Amino acid sequence: MNIIELHNQEKEVSAASLFKGDLGTATAIQLQRNGTLKEHITKTPALLLCVSGFVTYEDENEQEIQLEQGDYVSITPNVKHWLYASEKSQLILLK
Repeated sequence: MNIIELHNQEKEVSAASLFKGDLGTATAIQLQRNGTLKEHITKTPALLLCVSGFVTYEDENEQEIQLEQGDYVSITPNVKHWLYASEKSQLILLK
């Protein structure tokens, strides 16, 4: 299986459940080129892993992190954050 197959190729932002376990979840996220995942928060600690592409993670604490293949960022609960994709990108969100 391939995570690209989980997504509608036409949507700017697409999220699909990849795994649900007793202790956590994994979500596959696809952002099209110039796609933005709008400002939001998470109530639990999370880790965002870039599988492919180039994404900028920003948050309300003025943190700005560039993510390329293999890069990841820990996301603090209750901090507003958003993503912008410079190119079509695949990410995995672990909670």
